[in-house]
Amino acid sequence: MRSIGEHAVVLGAGMAGLLAARALAGAYERVTIVERDEVGAGRARKGVPQGRHAHILLPRGQRILEELFPGVERELIGGGAVVADPGVDHRFTLGGHALVRRPGAERAVQASRPFLEQVVRGRVAALPGVRFADGRDVVGLLTDGPGRITGVEVMPRHLGGAAEEIRADLVVDAMGRAGRTRYWLERLGHGPVPQEEIRLGVGYATRPIRLPLDARVGKAVVVGPRPGQPKGMAMVAVEGDRYLLTVAGLDAANRPPTDEDGFRSYVRDLAPPDVFEAIDAAEPLDGVAAHRYSSDLRNRYERMKGLPEGLLVTGDALCSFNPVYAQGMTVACLEAEVLRDCLDEGRRGLTRRYFRAAAKALNVPWRMAVAADLAMPEVEGHRGPAIRVMNAYVDRVQAAAARDTGIAERFFRVIGLVDPPPALMRPSIVARALLPAGRSPRSVLREEHVGV
Repeated sequence: MRSIGEHAVVLGAGMAGLLAARALAGAYERVTIVERDEVGAGRARKGVPQGRHAHILLPRGQRILEELFPGVERELIGGGAVVADPGVDHRFTLGGHALVRRPGAERAVQASRPFLEQVVRGRVAALPGVRFADGRDVVGLLTDGPGRITGVEVMPRHLGGAAEEIRADLVVDAMGRAGRTRYWLERLGHGPVPQEEIRLGVGYATRPIRLPLDARVGKAVVVGPRPGQPKGMAMVAVEGDRYLLTVAGLDAANRPPTDEDGFRSYVRDLAPPDVFEAIDAAEPLDGVAAHRYSSDLRNRYERMKGLPEGLLVTGDALCSFNPVYAQGMTVACLEAEVLRDCLDEGRRGLTRRYFRAAAKALNVPWRMAVAADLAMPEVEGHRGPAIRVMNAYVDRVQAAAARDTGIAERFFRVIGLVDPPPALMRPSIVARALLPAGRSPRSVLREEHVGV
């Protein structure tokens, strides 16, 4: 990649920031990553409040991560990450349907969020020209006039520290939902930034556990929420011979408790019987950690009037989804891919080009997440005919995926962001999804083939 500038600053050293820094390295002679936390090895930190909970990269995200950091899967596995065939080792119950298990073409490399960040951070730190400036709060943007952002002002978090200006050709906000870029822009006379929001009020609770040696529950168990049961769970095997057990519920009435008896009862209501038996006999490795997520939120910078040059936004600061769909890290990978491609085209018009391309990449996961959330009666929001038809059809697809390995495979490719949603609308898939109970899929395919 050819150099298009001297210095880029990334705000935030989470996955989105690290991925952005990887895309920027080479396009800029120096890349500085500013982080409020003192970054330690392999531990959860305040800047990533969801870091203690179960995470997994979707297949599309895992592919992009390996492309950006060749050999990273091997490094993760060498450090203890768990390798799984999702079609065999994962158990999914979605919409109340236990999806059929089948050998697949993809493999999952499962790790805790802190361990994954540690490995990726090591890769980024080794890139020429990259440095970390941690222990600093970002307090504002710098500008030389109305048309361009020229850096950031930071404040060391230790007592007696003095404010510091970091000048840059490009600033990338990867500070998550707590980032204040949209407010700083308004204060500078830009904006406002249009937003889309779906209020959720999701509560999460997670405990790391070690299952009995004779437990045979697979390497991941996922039970999704459904109308009438606005709760879900995920139990994922990670490094250290342990599982992360996460449960979640919509609104205050369904938030999971964190006391021993309440957490156990909540899990019992969700887990398949054999899975709960293994959980009940498991060794707790820590207490129950809680987290709340208020809403799906998308900042539409591409629609903003008077957008200044020299500023990009990525990760949850740009668009954040209900974490139950495991889209966040994969979407950050998609945005890093968009950034890399935009940088290849040069510096001219970079800001506008990036936001337009990022918006296009975000459309599919955003629409999927919003539609899934609006399938829950407890979520407030407009449900037009398209949403209602889509959710009714997805329910039929999930029901069919409980008996049809071909539909199950196609469905997982779509929710894994490998294939676009129209892949579920192919005539053979529609026919099998709408098949009345008791009829053979072969008969429908035969009828379709002869034009009946």
